[in-house]
Amino acid sequence: MTQYKDLMRSELRHIFPLVVMLLSLTVGVRAQSLVLRTNMLYDVALLPNAGVEVLLGKQWTAGLDGFYTWFSSDNKHRYWQGYGGYFTIRKYLGSKPPFYGKGMGDGSHHLGAYVLGLTYDVEWGGTGYQAARFGFGGGLEYGYALPVGRSLMLDFSLGVGFQDGEYKEYEPQDGHYVWQSTRKRHWFGPTKAEISLKWMLGCSGKGGAQ
Repeated sequence: MTQYKDLMRSELRHIFPLVVMLLSLTVGVRAQSLVLRTNMLYDVALLPNAGVEVLLGKQWTAGLDGFYTWFSSDNKHRYWQGYGGYFTIRKYLGSKPPFYGKGMGDGSHHLGAYVLGLTYDVEWGGTGYQAARFGFGGGLEYGYALPVGRSLMLDFSLGVGFQDGEYKEYEPQDGHYVWQSTRKRHWFGPTKAEISLKWMLGCSGKGGAQ
């Protein structure tokens, strides 16, 4: 859709603050304090994604995750397009949380807060839904991180919060996409779900310095 391509170009300016934030998080960070991750729930949903998590202290981290997908078929009226991201601050609980010293530590519950932004165009052979503008939101999360190897972890988390946005409904007709209505979205409920595989760079194994 030409209109959506124009919208995506205009919204690319929202990516640059995320890139700057990502670079600011990683510059000067030791390998033992840096974690790479991907949310496998998004991967299964054909939303390729990647993120980083940076150690701010023994129990605090800051993370930035982004996703991007661009699948489309005009002939079959299939669109699965969009991009967005999350910025998260977490506190890991327990006496020996992940990232402890130079090791993985033990499994740990964690609490956090996050903000999110995204835009999208979704159609699957019928009514389509296209973001009219970049949507924003935020919330609180709870999760559990479990070491599964020398430098790997599985992280399970769920976030509840709000998402604000505006979207257009359209119908494919005679080779065109006909606007039907523009609606506002004010959602409160689950806004984040995660089963992430994490790789801690420079990790020496389970158990940290004493």
